[in-house]
Amino acid sequence: MSDWEEEYEENGGVASKPVRVTTAQYSQGKATTKYSHNENVRFGGKHGGKLDRDGPQWRMWRSDSNGRETRSETSTTSRPLILTVNNSLIGRIIGRGGAKIRELEESSRARIKASSLKKQHALINRGDYQGEVLIFGSSDVQQKASDLIKELIGTGTANGPGLHYGNESSGMRSDSCWSASALQASAPSPSAPIDWKAIRENREKYETLKWKDLPPLKKNFYIEADTVAKRSAEEIRDWRKENNNVFVDDLKEYGKRPIPNPVYTFEEAFAGYPEIMENIVKVGFQKPTPIQSQAWPVVLRGLDLIGIAQTGTGKTLAYLLPGFIHMDQQPVPRDKHSGPGMLVLTPTRELALQIEAECNKYSYKGFKSICVYGGGDRRAQIKTVTSGVDIVIATPGRLNDLQMNELINLRSVTYLVLDEADRMLDMGFEPQIMKIILDIRPDRQTVMTSATWPTGVRRLAKSYLKDPMMVYVGTLDLAAVDTVQQTVLVVQEEEKKAYVFEFIYNMEPEDKVLIFVGKKIVADDLSSDLCLRGIVVQSLHGDREQCDREEALQDFKDGRVRILVATDLASRGLDVHDITHVFNFDMPRNIEEYVHRVGRTGRAGRSGVSVTLVTRGDWKMAGELIHILERARQEVPEELIVMAERYDKHQKEMFSTKSSGGWGRREARDGFRGSSNRRF
Repeated sequence: MSDWEEEYEENGGVASKPVRVTTAQYSQGKATTKYSHNENVRFGGKHGGKLDRDGPQWRMWRSDSNGRETRSETSTTSRPLILTVNNSLIGRIIGRGGAKIRELEESSRARIKASSLKKQHALINRGDYQGEVLIFGSSDVQQKASDLIKELIGTGTANGPGLHYGNESSGMRSDSCWSASALQASAPSPSAPIDWKAIRENREKYETLKWKDLPPLKKNFYIEADTVAKRSAEEIRDWRKENNNVFVDDLKEYGKRPIPNPVYTFEEAFAGYPEIMENIVKVGFQKPTPIQSQAWPVVLRGLDLIGIAQTGTGKTLAYLLPGFIHMDQQPVPRDKHSGPGMLVLTPTRELALQIEAECNKYSYKGFKSICVYGGGDRRAQIKTVTSGVDIVIATPGRLNDLQMNELINLRSVTYLVLDEADRMLDMGFEPQIMKIILDIRPDRQTVMTSATWPTGVRRLAKSYLKDPMMVYVGTLDLAAVDTVQQTVLVVQEEEKKAYVFEFIYNMEPEDKVLIFVGKKIVADDLSSDLCLRGIVVQSLHGDREQCDREEALQDFKDGRVRILVATDLASRGLDVHDITHVFNFDMPRNIEEYVHRVGRTGRAGRSGVSVTLVTRGDWKMAGELIHILERARQEVPEELIVMAERYDKHQKEMFSTKSSGGWGRREARDGFRGSSNRRF
């Protein structure tokens, strides 16, 4: 039988009344007790547990030489005070008043014990609406504790509703110590519903209050050359068609604006900014790329921009140079800013470091930049950020960390760039992006770049850009670059390593290959197998230390290693111009990643080759892959066509089976994984 069952009867009455200790004596500095075997003893501790030997009840009594109990002359402890309260309020005494009770206990050595019905840390009589709290200590201490408890549970008088005073000897107890009004008052009041309509209506007012102290902002810095302004509409149309079908669209819902004419040379764009021209001459560029020619007039006018173009087409420089001018021409001097003026958000560490290198290459007016990313030296990044920077290039995760710890101030950012937005969404960074942007002034200028235009990127653009213009090169339909020869091989899973080994043995001395795999463990396994065969190789994936990742990428760029095995970490923004081959050891998880992988070669006017291994497990991507190959006018293997047809047929059969009442477990398994007897 449990302690609780021994103490109470079935009808709720007290089965055995606690009695006071009959004998207490000290022996060799330790307290001992003597009591009869049928006595139920409580010392404010759990029954059968460790006794509280420091409590005042041990100091109340002393035994004389004859063993009789005597009251200590120096003790001021009185009999325990019993307070009867509603059971539901005992938790309030323990929780809300815990700190105050502990403070009182430390100052006066009082012992206040309280608990709910089944907690035996104190003597609590069971009842429908009440329990008892025992207070040990002197009369003054008991009075202070009772006043404190009265304050906690909100009673008006000492013996008012909900609180009853008594003592252990009297056994005073009421069957109903709570009045109906008191019970109603103690019940939790329902919370008022949130008025979302009022919050939405007052949104603009709250935004105005939040940003009322912002310094002035200037956006338009474009000086249109006469040669650009005089170009005819027919000439511009022919130029856009010849330069890979450049399209421009104004996404403002009402009151469409005139589309700026493109610039053909660097002088037409930056004639009024000689330091920009000095940087361009120093680097040695001959003419702008198509997206740069059309994007610069839009961004320099202060308009938000969505830039959609294939990888390797110069999107970084399209937003970087106008950003320099934007920061330098602001009405408030840079030394008066409380934080950076330009923020570039990018998905991966490698791309962030690459953009930082571009910033340093095109130095302008002494602007100081920093790269903030996970895996780097956090303390060093914090030190640089707090010392003052003009440009922050960051991955969303690490920047969100610094922002939430109030280590960086983003209110001063006036020029925001969301680079490779589609990749950031694929990596799940949208919540971090939202938190970051909420701390940036709403009248900022925003530039978003992407290689594709999926639904997620459209949603992001609608949320965070204001009346943007869109510049896209080529088509909004997904397509791989036409400078890459794409080869697709339908093989068995166990044959894949033999194919990649044969490919590597047939490589020419000037070839450089990037091998894509689907998992980190496969990257380590494949690179280990190549090393055991005496082939020099590096690997790149998210589980490697940052210093090892940087070393692997640098070795590949410098040509010390001609083979790099990587996950999709390297599929976006990796700027290595002399990659001759891309080898897809594993098919990616979606067709967009395939396009980005293929785009790692054939860059900057060069040609390239991609080889892709397709197995039975990839049959659901066969149709989309055929579409990409046909758009790029590439050869489509017959096995791939058969695979796509069988998958479409299976999907229709599965849909019709589901419509007629469901499918069997085995059919569902074979449909999604590919049954063992299928041949493609």
